[in-house]
Amino acid sequence: MPTVPQRLGLTRDAFFISARTTVATLLSLFVARSLKLPEFYWAPISAIVILLSTVNPLTLAWQRFAGTAVGAALGALIATYFHTNWVIYGAGIFVCGILSSILRLGAAYRFAAITLTIVLLIAHDRAPWTVATHRFIEVSLGIAVALLVTLVWRLPANQPT
Repeated sequence: MPTVPQRLGLTRDAFFISARTTVATLLSLFVARSLKLPEFYWAPISAIVILLSTVNPLTLAWQRFAGTAVGAALGALIATYFHTNWVIYGAGIFVCGILSSILRLGAAYRFAAITLTIVLLIAHDRAPWTVATHRFIEVSLGIAVALLVTLVWRLPANQPT
């Protein structure tokens, strides 16, 4: 006869993944807040993206890291020299795709476009390069914590549930 957790669909993997994700998100949150990063919430969001994806964490981490760097740099450059409107924003998204292709970043394009969007479309009271740098640091911190937790706390290999 199945136990109550089994009837509810709860497995050891579910508990393990939930605990590991909780530890990583809280750790990245605490570190980002202790560094007084203005949009600290991007660190735990990045940790969640890395840990709960179906893509290999190392592959996804590289894509997110590279894409965030491209989007932050391009977004800051555009915001420094142009007033953002739909034409400038659209051109930025297009250039993100072209740069991602030239740099052979492939799937990192989506992260570049997301970061560019955040840098250009969200109202900030700081200089564009400061916003872009903070965004890059916040995301990179979440990536680093997720990878560290993944290396230290590995998913058990096919244990019976």
